Amino acid sequence: MPSPVCIIGAGPAGLAVARALTERGIDYVHLERHTSAGGAWDIDNPGGPMYESAHFISSRTVSGFSGYPMPDDYPDYPGHAQILRYLRAFADAYGLTPRIRFGTEVAGIARDGAEWRVTTAAGEESLHQSVIVCTGSQWHPSIPEVPGTFDGEIRHSQSFRSASEFAGRRVLIVGGGNSACDIACDAARTADAASISMRRGYWFIPKHVFGVPSDIVGGKGSFLPKRLERALLQPMLRLLVGDPTRLGLQKPDHKLFETHPVLNSQLLHYLQHGDITARPGIRHAAGRTVYFTDGTSDQFDLILMATGYRHRVPVAQEFFGDEQHPDLYLNFASREHSGLFGVGFIETNSGAYQLFDQQAHLIAAFLADGARGGAAASRFRQRIRTDDPDMSNGLRFDSSPRHRGYVDADAYAKYLRSLSRELGWPLQSPPFSAARSGTQAAVPA
Repeated sequence: MPSPVCIIGAGPAGLAVARALTERGIDYVHLERHTSAGGAWDIDNPGGPMYESAHFISSRTVSGFSGYPMPDDYPDYPGHAQILRYLRAFADAYGLTPRIRFGTEVAGIARDGAEWRVTTAAGEESLHQSVIVCTGSQWHPSIPEVPGTFDGEIRHSQSFRSASEFAGRRVLIVGGGNSACDIACDAARTADAASISMRRGYWFIPKHVFGVPSDIVGGKGSFLPKRLERALLQPMLRLLVGDPTRLGLQKPDHKLFETHPVLNSQLLHYLQHGDITARPGIRHAAGRTVYFTDGTSDQFDLILMATGYRHRVPVAQEFFGDEQHPDLYLNFASREHSGLFGVGFIETNSGAYQLFDQQAHLIAAFLADGARGGAAASRFRQRIRTDDPDMSNGLRFDSSPRHRGYVDADAYAKYLRSLSRELGWPLQSPPFSAARSGTQAAVPA
């Protein structure tokens, strides 16, 4: 008899879902196209977005899964290799790894009566009552067009791995997100010349404030209404960071929290020392020369587009709808298609792992209660169809594609806590016990 649930993807979201199902005693099959767990955090995963200098932008103390925190000896902002070790240790600790079918790529899913038919690239088919898609949102680059003709190289940051790729070249990084800032700093250290092009101004949040991770400092004010918290933090940032226009950056054209936060302390350092030149948006290119919207120009050998990704779900796009803003209740449950879920597609202004974890526990509780014909599952099923909570926390998010469906993490967590109390479904796992599981809790060095 086939497993009632199929999990697609063994990155952070897929592992969180697998643990939640395991703790509820729900049988599942877990499919992963790569040869090991870790998803996007495995730099050797073909087609992934990872690069050597990548680190978490949320601190380790707010980034681990419930019951299994990141090790105390990890730095405040772990690097990609440490995060990968943590994820694989998590999978091993809860006995999830042996249940994953590695090297099994899903070609697509389809409705088959009341069930879901999952077809692999090898042509295998299986039927399931529920499918939980955890393929992630950083596999399909968003690449804007450069007007004119550029004779150098243009590529997306998806293919970037090491700062050594910039040696001996004049490099232009395009983008204003965290990856763009990271990669621009790599270029500052190794390229002959480094510039970063941003179409607009952003708020830059230092990774540490008063020697403490900024999300810990900011988190202490999260009990305040978001607008009041912003009223306190914006002047503080102006004092800590200074006037960005002095460094060639543009003044933010929005209020704090209205776009995805940029946590980076190094970019301003390199701008202050002349190792990176700030540029506005690109007007057009001709030969090796790039012309910018402020009338300036310069020559480059490489334009690297760190311009983000689309939330494309090739295995089930027709069921998820808009690829930039899937129609999912609470960003994980399909409103239209019963038994279809997606974890790992939420866009928010905080660390995502704890939200993945809470979503996973809600799904597992819903499926377990539904199998028993529970009243709570019936109420939640009704919510999926009709509930449309405001997750903005009073903020007016930017109108860019990335921020469609964006949620404020504090508002989201508060709503989930309320929902958990109403339904009687816990949103977290108890502290991990190595003695109970017969495994080691420590993350390997």
